[in-house]
Amino acid sequence: MIVFKHLWLLALLPLPLLVYWLLPALRQRALAIRIPFFNLAAEVSGARVGAGSQVFGKPLWDIVAGLLIWGLLVLALAEPVKLGAPVQEKVISRDIMLAIDLSGSMDEQDFPDASGVKIQRLQAVKNVVSQYIRERSEDRIGLIVFGTRAYLQVPFTQDLASAEEILRESAVSIAGPHTAIGDAIGLAIKHFESSQVEDRVLILLTDGADTGSRMSPLNAAHIAAEDGVKIFTIGIGDENGEGQYRVDFDTLRKIAKITDAAFYSAQDADALSQVYAEIDQVAATTSEKPVQRSEQALLVYPLVAALGMFILSFFISFIRVLMLERNHV
Repeated sequence: MIVFKHLWLLALLPLPLLVYWLLPALRQRALAIRIPFFNLAAEVSGARVGAGSQVFGKPLWDIVAGLLIWGLLVLALAEPVKLGAPVQEKVISRDIMLAIDLSGSMDEQDFPDASGVKIQRLQAVKNVVSQYIRERSEDRIGLIVFGTRAYLQVPFTQDLASAEEILRESAVSIAGPHTAIGDAIGLAIKHFESSQVEDRVLILLTDGADTGSRMSPLNAAHIAAEDGVKIFTIGIGDENGEGQYRVDFDTLRKIAKITDAAFYSAQDADALSQVYAEIDQVAATTSEKPVQRSEQALLVYPLVAALGMFILSFFISFIRVLMLERNHV
């Protein structure tokens, strides 16, 4: 299918004819000069000669060629394009905020990796979350880290490589040794306010219990629910531990329930990977992109044709002159 981006410019096509019909011909008096090859000049110009007068005119071919060149240039100005077949894609499009606990307990070397070797909790989380970030090509990712305080490390972005690099550079206790879950949720809510998409997801991962947030985790969850933010909570560690080593699974369950999301417990790297895969399926929403078509610009063709017509017209005129000169030799 061929269309014109500037279809209105085709109205210029009859402009030369309108100028010819509506504007009077230029007439002016000039001194006459006698030349010995007057008849030859008259024949070359294609003019009809009367006694004592000369009327200038154009050969029919020159007029036709000029009109064709004009038409081709107008077509080029209208920018013809060839449209491909319509394509409509269905993609997943969300704003996902990751809130990662960096409290002191994340330094424990008790989290089994895929081979069963126990590694640092934070390192295991980094391995899984980095892979998760790399697969979010149609989502915007944000990153919050929290300990005693919560900090925004990456605002919502599609620069996934930078987000992954910043996550990998995070270290235990850089946000303080304690666990401020409520503050992390509150900070996420604040940054979701600038989000223009309907699907807002917060994935909260912690291995501890809230130990002094300025905002209660459950109060923060209620505010998040009012703002349409779903909070998927992931607990790692021992629910029956004590102090900073105890994970408050009950509060995490309540946070997820309030926001119509889900709670997960992950005790090894494989389980953690499965949790993120399941969250991706549960939180996924499909949205249709506008119909798209590939475009192939065609304006070069009328431009080349106009240039070819000009060159052809020049050679025809040149040959005609040579033939007339030969006939009069």
